[in-house]
Parts: sequence; structure tokens; C-alpha cells
Amino acid sequence: MKLSFFAFLAVFSLSFFSYAQTPQSSTPAPPSTITRPDSIQDSGLYGYWTGMTGQGRAGGVLMGKVKVEGEPLLWNPVLISVICNGTSVYSTQTDPKGNFQISFPVPANASQSDAQRQMETHYEGCTVQPSFTGFHATTTTITQHNLRDDPDLGTLILSRAGGRTAGTAVSATIESAPANAVKSFDKARTELLDQKPDRAQHDLEKAVQIYPSFAEAWYQLGRLQQVSGSADAEKSFSNATKADPQFVLPYEQLATLAAQDGKWQEVVDNTSRTLQLDPAGSARTWYLNALGNFQLGKPDIAEASALKSLAMDPTHTIPNTEQLLAVVLAQKADYAGALAHLRNCLSYLPKGPGADVVKQQIEQLERRLQASK
Repeated sequence: MKLSFFAFLAVFSLSFFSYAQTPQSSTPAPPSTITRPDSIQDSGLYGYWTGMTGQGRAGGVLMGKVKVEGEPLLWNPVLISVICNGTSVYSTQTDPKGNFQISFPVPANASQSDAQRQMETHYEGCTVQPSFTGFHATTTTITQHNLRDDPDLGTLILSRAGGRTAGTAVSATIESAPANAVKSFDKARTELLDQKPDRAQHDLEKAVQIYPSFAEAWYQLGRLQQVSGSADAEKSFSNATKADPQFVLPYEQLATLAAQDGKWQEVVDNTSRTLQLDPAGSARTWYLNALGNFQLGKPDIAEASALKSLAMDPTHTIPNTEQLLAVVLAQKADYAGALAHLRNCLSYLPKGPGADVVKQQIEQLERRLQASK
């Protein structure tokens, strides 16, 4: 018996388009909306720590900072992963000033001593690792001292990888841009942090007018245009790739726009180019690659890519991936595998219509599985 996929496709394709049209973190949003932790800028690290509950001080929250060797503050957030026994168990990202916060889940009714023991059992000895394409990073290890007494993980350093053969998340074209173009570019960054996106867009437009090969400025301009729904975003991202083919970030955005338009071959082409430049990829790139390949009738590739996305996204910042994987497995008649993933979705999907549809699909698959025995 063949499973009808129409209801399944509704589960993840509708949520995908909602996700894809939501401004993502590649462009800094106003600090009040993305700074983590929110109050560090006002009170400082230890002011924040002093005001924290005893349970929070028991290891529920750790903090640190990322700096870039020889570079100003980065426009784009840096992924921070917590790796335990070779597996990513938590991920977050830096705010516009390089700060990051790790908020481990603490049971609601746990005492401070119980919370300490649980944090030490699960996270002591785990590695905190930044990831930024084209850069090497220092790492740090979570110690009992961090979990009990001092939440400060210190400063992690990013330094450029040697050579220009691989992809990079910072375009080399800024090095050849004339001073007045760089001035407009830097001014736009300050304006964006000051919550003045219109002025930032104006100065980015000025930067690319002065220097049409300014890939980083084209990319940031495209991100602002994407947020405002402008059709010019695709052109800006394409101009960024033409100016610097090794600049990895615009390809993922082009893939997102292509997915919104149902241009699945373009989705696969752009994600494949991303993965050529950065073989590790990101959870979002692997998800888009899985979605594109599934739509093109390549379920084996889609399954492999979806599994990679899930492994990189332990906190399910992309909530669609596991639903997509369930669809792929159901198409391959692996109803038990599909059921396991759909049931797991209910552990992190918020209550509402989306979760209700998943429950309906679980019931449908349970009947299919029973009938197949």
C-alpha cells in the first residue's frame, strides 16, 4: 500500500515557507531582540550573574565571548556548539558584540544541588566550539568550576585559515575596496546596530555604487532587502557571488529564495555550491539540500542531508527537518522510522495547529504500519 503524502507535505512545506520568509540571523537584528544574554550589555557579566537565581548559577547558564584576530566585529553571528562525546548537544550563536550565552535545560522543580549534579553529569568535560567558515577557532572545556562557581568561559579566538582556496564567511573584497566604500560599509553596520535599517540600506547602496565588486556589501544589502520583502534581494546576492565566488554566505540565501519560488534545481545547485566551499555545511544548508533533492525525486540524498541537518541542530532551530525526514522514510515504506521521528517532533513543537497535524499523521501512519504487518 502506498502512503498518500499530501497531508504530510502540508506539515513541513507550509512551516518551511513561514521559516524561509522569517528574517534569519545572518543580518544583525536590533540588539534588543537578539543580544544574548539581554542584560549583559547593561550590567556586565557579573552583574548579570549576581542577579541570576540560585538554580541558574548552578550551571543552567554559561557565558563567553568570541573575538576575531585582526578583524573588526563581524556582521554575521558565529555558531557556538557544545560537543559531548563527539555529538553536538546544544547550539547558540553570538550577538553583534561577540557575546554568547549557553542556557542548559534545568528541571523545573530541581533543587540547586540536584541541578548542579545533573549539569555536571551531562556537561562537565564537554567542549565549547565556535564555527565560522574560513576561520580556525580556539575551544574551551566546560569544567566543574564553570558549572558551580564561575559561568565565564572566557574569550574564544577566531583566526583566518591559510589560503583562499576554500570558502569563507568574510569576503576578501573588503581588502581591495576603496576607503570611502569601506567607510559607508562600516557606517551601515553601526546604523543597523542602532536600529536604523533604512539608513543602513542607504549606506550599503552607496558602498556598492562606489565599488561594484564589494561582495560583503552586496550580501548585507541583500539581507536587508530580503527582510523587507524586496525583489532586489536575489540580484544583490547574485552580485555578491559574482564579485567573490568563494564567499559562501550568499549561496544559502539564494537557495532560500529559490525554495520560496519552488525552483528546486536552483535550491540544489546553490546548496551544493555552498557545500563545495564549506563541506561541513550548516544545519540550514543541509535542510535546504534535503528539501530540494526530495522535491526532485532523490529520496536517498534527501535522507542523508536531513540526517546531517538534524545532527547539527540539537535544539531544533529548524523545526521542519525531522518532519521532512519522516516524509522521506514513509515514501520508502519505513513507517516505523517515520513514526519515531514524528513522535519526537511532538517533544519540541509548540502546541497548536502544527502539532495537531503531526498527531493526525501519526495516527495515519500507525494504521498503515498495522496494515502492513
